[in-house]
Amino acid sequence: MSPSKTPPEILAIDDWDVSISSPDKVVFPEPGITKLDLVRYYLAVAEGALRGAGGRPMVLKRFPKGINAEPFFQKRVPENHPPFIDTATLHYSSGTSAEEAVIRDAAGLAWVVNLGCLDLNPHPVRAEDLDHPDELRIDLDPMPGVDWSQIVDVAYVAGEVLEDVGLVGWPKTSGSRGLHILVRIAPDHDYKHVRLAAETLAREVEIRAPGLATARWWKEERGESVFVDFNQNAKDRTVASAYSVRPLPDARVSTPLTWDELATARPGQFTVLTVPARFAKQGDPHAGIDGAAGSLDRLLALAAELGPAEKAPRSGDGSGRRQSVMPLIEVARTKTKAEALEALEAWKARHAAVVAELHPADVLVDGMRGSSSLWYRVRINLQHVPEAQRPEQEELIANYDPWAGKEWPGRPGA
Repeated sequence: MSPSKTPPEILAIDDWDVSISSPDKVVFPEPGITKLDLVRYYLAVAEGALRGAGGRPMVLKRFPKGINAEPFFQKRVPENHPPFIDTATLHYSSGTSAEEAVIRDAAGLAWVVNLGCLDLNPHPVRAEDLDHPDELRIDLDPMPGVDWSQIVDVAYVAGEVLEDVGLVGWPKTSGSRGLHILVRIAPDHDYKHVRLAAETLAREVEIRAPGLATARWWKEERGESVFVDFNQNAKDRTVASAYSVRPLPDARVSTPLTWDELATARPGQFTVLTVPARFAKQGDPHAGIDGAAGSLDRLLALAAELGPAEKAPRSGDGSGRRQSVMPLIEVARTKTKAEALEALEAWKARHAAVVAELHPADVLVDGMRGSSSLWYRVRINLQHVPEAQRPEQEELIANYDPWAGKEWPGRPGA
């Protein structure tokens, strides 16, 4: 966000005065959207945004330097938060805990946007019951080379599986390249069983749509398919909720759709500039989601029928780490995506003959979760390169350590 000396804008929202600092800071340069424009966007779609994120603890994903710089993730609510912000204390698998923000009204939406948040990242639990999710999340994540029509085809298969097990799916664009399907569930199960149910659904989708969809957790094994990402249901994971603004140049929005709209909708249609009018005209396609909670019993019964998912072999060096079945080499570990792409281009220049043999899904640039921000790993899958031409593992072009100088129980490598 660009510097500004404009005085704060005070908005009267829900009987509260909410201060918006530097209201004319330009957040999205291409469409010219300012910080105040973002606040007004969220107020225009507040009913839908709160249906997705309200009453849930959330991680604050803040972009203090704008959309072209890496955000940081703030789990702990700021100490000086206003009285209309509730909190809930979550205990993480790492052994740490955090008192996280819980928004319940439009004033809360304006407050988080003022902090530099673009998208909303709530946990799948209510603040009143932190151990039993009431939402199962299906993230359809396309590999490189996969087009939108294939994602839609997989979404319809996932919808059929849900219907067969007595559940209702509510689709929305992810705000990037993929689709999310949200499923309200009775809060009867812990995270472990909800994740198992999601993995079972993913495996069943892969069985029904082989080649189009995959449930393989390891990216290098997916090929040019749509990954049904069940691990978004693991404890500590969050996803951008409905009506979240995503950090793309066109200010794209994660937008709820009807099933009938999927065939013709395109993610680029839905932006900060277009979604408020759509919302005002037709309302929220997810308006009925809270009344459609179902049971996971039939999915969990299917899990027993399918048996345990295939596990990857472990390394023989005594580390217990997974051993990939693919011929992978690692290129770089970087702090930012721009640095990762720069390292990738340097590797390509060094191995031009190898690049000609690669398929789109063979180039793996992954955002990895660090302690408070993402870092990036670049790998190459050499499966389509003749063995005699495969380069050996070389010294990393960049070797960023996201854990340097940080210690806590459960620290990676500790």
